[in-house]
Amino acid sequence: MMLFIACQSEPEQSSTAAQDTLTGEQYRPLYHFTPPEQWMNDPNGMVYYDGEYHLFYQHYPDSNVWGPMHWGHAVSEDLVNWQHLPIALYPDSLGTIFSGSAVADLENTSELGSADSPPLIAIFTYHDAEGEKAGRNDFQTQGIAFSTDRGRTWEKYEGNPVVENPGIKDFRDPKVFWYEPDQKWVMIFAAADRIRLYNSPDLKNWEFTSEFGENSGGHGGVWECPDLFPLMVNGEEKWVMLLSINPGGPNGGSATQYFVGNFDGETFTNDNPEETTLWIDHGKDNYAGVSWSDVPESDGRRLFMGWMSNWQYADTVPTYNWRSAMTVARKLELTDMPEGIRLISLPVEELHQLRTDSYNLEPRGISSDLSLTEFTEWQTPAKEVVLEFVIPEGTEGLDFGVVLSNSLGEEVRIGYNQAQQEYYFDRTKAGKMDFSDDFAGRFPAPRIAGSDTIKMHLYIDVASAELFADEGKTVMTNIFFPNENFQQLGLYAEGGEVQLISGTLYNLSPATVAME
Repeated sequence: MMLFIACQSEPEQSSTAAQDTLTGEQYRPLYHFTPPEQWMNDPNGMVYYDGEYHLFYQHYPDSNVWGPMHWGHAVSEDLVNWQHLPIALYPDSLGTIFSGSAVADLENTSELGSADSPPLIAIFTYHDAEGEKAGRNDFQTQGIAFSTDRGRTWEKYEGNPVVENPGIKDFRDPKVFWYEPDQKWVMIFAAADRIRLYNSPDLKNWEFTSEFGENSGGHGGVWECPDLFPLMVNGEEKWVMLLSINPGGPNGGSATQYFVGNFDGETFTNDNPEETTLWIDHGKDNYAGVSWSDVPESDGRRLFMGWMSNWQYADTVPTYNWRSAMTVARKLELTDMPEGIRLISLPVEELHQLRTDSYNLEPRGISSDLSLTEFTEWQTPAKEVVLEFVIPEGTEGLDFGVVLSNSLGEEVRIGYNQAQQEYYFDRTKAGKMDFSDDFAGRFPAPRIAGSDTIKMHLYIDVASAELFADEGKTVMTNIFFPNENFQQLGLYAEGGEVQLISGTLYNLSPATVAME
């Protein structure tokens, strides 16, 4: 049986109209970032400068499927509300503009700005499509561009490319950061099935220093979009390397793995056994995520955002004026677990500004023979759900969680299976699924925390749900496309009784999106 907290939709709205009421477009998220129109994939060039978070992204402005890549551009003061800006980088004679990063060159080491007006530097991969068609292996190189007007206009460096290709077919996605101990820049990027590291004094002249990954982690597909940054744990600095892989994800298709270890300015060493594969997100739909550069020390967070899709079906999902969304912004931290040091992800606190009314659930037992319905005004498909359960002693086969459903019998279940000791996301009845054979399914994620208390924190939007379980130790991101809005939010339990300790539901208001 289900414990429902349900609300009624407007009686005279059609199912499609209900979905389109707030955004004007079916499935357009209410608070996740989307492009104004056409195609979007990887987040790029994420940098904080002069009070703004810059988000660039892979963008094809002429179609809703992948094509010649540009860098789309938006800025935010709070990681929630966004202003769209004109396209920042266009293809040129050296190629289209693949993924990369951006930094604030505050000391003007590049001499592309001035002491009074230090430049923002974008570092990206040039992709020479003609070279690829000709069968060459050196068709990807690294280039830079600079801006001295807060990222509003960009000029490409006349000395591009700054890193030539030694003959590696997949040679892309540079992430650059300042390494304070040696007063130098470090570039990490993907090279086939491993990563390469380079050093530079000025962002223009680069020297190869090391490789990592030939025998480490997952190798089910091409490596892409690396990142490398320090985090503190137990008073010690450790370095985290993110590395996206396609295919080879834990539930099929594309996903992002990570490594924890040490870095001396030239070489990264992995603390875990080479065969260990760790995932930042076990859902189907979090790929190519990287962190923001230059977040102020007074803030201190390592902030992350990913592309909320999967290459198995990204270009066939049933949206048409626009394609793809980003995850919510997340804070990354390290925690010490019995298995070793692990990365956790938490939604940023800035999302709290979207909360409107809330509803508290009283503690109670939930079992197969309990049905209780509570009503609260369903203002929006966007919800935040915070729940805490206890599994009673002596119970072995509990299966419980959250169900989203509608009047058409469509549903998504986000739950925990006690016997398997795993969270899962079941979208086998989620609505539209015929666009891909890889979309429907029940997707599991191992539970890392070992206590009897199960904590589920969910961010739900029109066509997605993000689970941050056990304070971010297990994370799952998945999209879905119901034929009618999910207008019922329920709790279910099978195989016994689980105790709900506490629960809070929030309606979320739409984020603000502005055009320049």
